[in-house]
Amino acid sequence: MRVLLLNQYFPPDTAATARMAALVARSLARRHRVTVLAGRPAYEPTERHRPYLWRRERQGHVTVERVGSTTFARYRMRGRLTNYLSYLALAVPRALALDADAVLAMTDPPVAGIAGALVAALRRRPFIYNIRDLYPDMAVAGGLLRPGLPAACWEGLHRWALRRAARVVVLGDDVRRRVAAKGADPRRVVVVRDGAPIPAELPGRDHPLAREVRCGFAFVVLHAGNLGFYGAWETLVRAAARLDGVGAGVVFVGAGAAAPTVRALAAANPRVRVLPFRPASEVPYVLAAGDLHVVTIRPGLEGVVVPSKLYAILAAGRPVLAVVPQGSDVAHIVRRYGCGIVVEPDSPEAVVQAVREAMASPDRLAAMAARAREAARDFDQRAELERFVRVVEDAVGEGPPRAAAAPRPSQGEAL
Repeated sequence: MRVLLLNQYFPPDTAATARMAALVARSLARRHRVTVLAGRPAYEPTERHRPYLWRRERQGHVTVERVGSTTFARYRMRGRLTNYLSYLALAVPRALALDADAVLAMTDPPVAGIAGALVAALRRRPFIYNIRDLYPDMAVAGGLLRPGLPAACWEGLHRWALRRAARVVVLGDDVRRRVAAKGADPRRVVVVRDGAPIPAELPGRDHPLAREVRCGFAFVVLHAGNLGFYGAWETLVRAAARLDGVGAGVVFVGAGAAAPTVRALAAANPRVRVLPFRPASEVPYVLAAGDLHVVTIRPGLEGVVVPSKLYAILAAGRPVLAVVPQGSDVAHIVRRYGCGIVVEPDSPEAVVQAVREAMASPDRLAAMAARAREAARDFDQRAELERFVRVVEDAVGEGPPRAAAAPRPSQGEAL
């Protein structure tokens, strides 16, 4: 069958969704013909393209159609929106001209799912919606969009796309609950986690790169990954200030929208270090450096964002400090496998207590690390990708569903 995948970012873009789109496309291409409709590389790409209206290239067995979207710097919101709008303006007509048996859309740009549903409806093809982040909820929670008429219109279109989808692929059970509450048929909502490849060997924390990341602390609470608006960063920094005298420190490795805030909070705190991203070849040593690995979600954002970094931590055999709401998918996994500690994201005291208990119980910490490594087998990336392929095949086999009628919102319902 022919699958059309819509996502603005695709290698040489280095965004997480670009990497995941490439993994999904390559997995589908083992059995089917796959065309990815992307934009000009704009997310810290490893190579840049000169302007064009559209071009075609091959990456292995995947055909990549690129439209000539703008490539303004992402750190300015106006430039980012221009990139999004130029991609959509060019991609939708191009998508309508391409032959496909199914349309698969991700969430770059945030309204890509709506565009994908529109293309699928006009072409009378099944639509598969892979929700990486839940919009417009994420935009409202991040302060990028105020509640009001624009947000309500976006939400209405998003709910139409959810009802139109033959399958909605989400990253966790907490997202599944939110999506079902928005009107998606629960029978069509499938959890497929990102997972992580499981390395055969794990480096030790005595490696020079790991020692560098440890910054001289005897015990390291490590957050390695994107510093987005969704994390409980203030809680972690305030907790670090109360770890003085025990030899512990909090180390952040990465960048993101909240990085300036984290640096400002940590400026006068000797128990905190903020380090830049490391290249992919050094990630195993970064993961080896942490005694306790942080995964964090602010209160109220469970089911809006799912930090897939959890699976790399498990595969590295490291214990988890889940600074997340109790109802989140992360909390459920950590409790289920006994591979870490779950604390509320608005309680620095709970973080301090968890770190002190971990430092005082090295045997318990080692047992958590062993259980993390065992848990990783249930989230092997190859198995999750194969499941994704089967979901797409099942959706195409059923044909395009008719969109259900929109449910009437309850009084006071919010985004």
